Amino acid sequence: MTLAIIFGLSLFTALAIGFVLLMRRSSEQGALLEEVTRPVQGAGHVPAAWRSAVSANTIAKPFTAFRRFFAAEPDPEIVRRLLLAGYRKPYHADIFLGSRLAVPACLGLAVALLFSENTIIFFLIAVVIGFFAPDFWLAHATNKRRERLRLSLPDGLDLLSICLEAGLGLDQGVVRVGQELHVSHPELSEELLLVNFEQRAGVQRNAAWQSFATRANFESARSFVAMLIQTDRFGTPIAKSLGAFSDALRTQRRQKAEEMAAKTTIKLVPPLVFFIFPSMGVVVVGPAVIAVGEFFAHFLK
Repeated sequence: MTLAIIFGLSLFTALAIGFVLLMRRSSEQGALLEEVTRPVQGAGHVPAAWRSAVSANTIAKPFTAFRRFFAAEPDPEIVRRLLLAGYRKPYHADIFLGSRLAVPACLGLAVALLFSENTIIFFLIAVVIGFFAPDFWLAHATNKRRERLRLSLPDGLDLLSICLEAGLGLDQGVVRVGQELHVSHPELSEELLLVNFEQRAGVQRNAAWQSFATRANFESARSFVAMLIQTDRFGTPIAKSLGAFSDALRTQRRQKAEEMAAKTTIKLVPPLVFFIFPSMGVVVVGPAVIAVGEFFAHFLK
């Protein structure tokens, strides 16, 4: 137990000292970064997730310095998984890798202080759980974001179809829809604005939309991008294609809801069999069993 406590305290102290030193070093850079980013914040709508980039970058500085000290590069697979979860900044990978070190250290220290028996076993279990906890959180965040994008896509396509029928071009309609959805569907708004920013930076339209399909990572988004590419290639009206595709998405969503409702009966069987029926049996049969037991006990006496 003494060895575990010393190890945990030493690691925590080293991380705290490194964090304080790097915070002092980055104070002057923070003012310069704020001065550089101020003109960008006034140029149209910027998603809320992007407005917090400065503070997140400040948090990531200790982990970035730690990675650069060992001359290591972020794992491309981790970068890809973070991109699917909506975390696309370079320092997000450093925060994730740093959490793989900080979370096991904190959990191990807490276990070492709380448990006085079998400390080594609980310490190792806590370290393993803390190491894999960021991966579980990232998988959960990716699934939640994918589901929110899937549910918001039909609404976005309806608004985009209305914008196109009103006379706007595709790119202008995408910007307008992205600005309108920043409250109700922030994930889709961020993705649509990112498509527009990529095109303004020189990326071709088809490549920008294919990147959107890769980040969204669900079948409806890939089908939507394929439809846009085919429409642009063959010159068919985009507004009509969007309306038909949006109707198809709503039909799929309704069918999935009906499928989930049909599965409810089967999902109710285990709770009924293992929880409700036994409790009902105890309530109904229990008094009779007690009365019979008392009768035979009195009879045997």
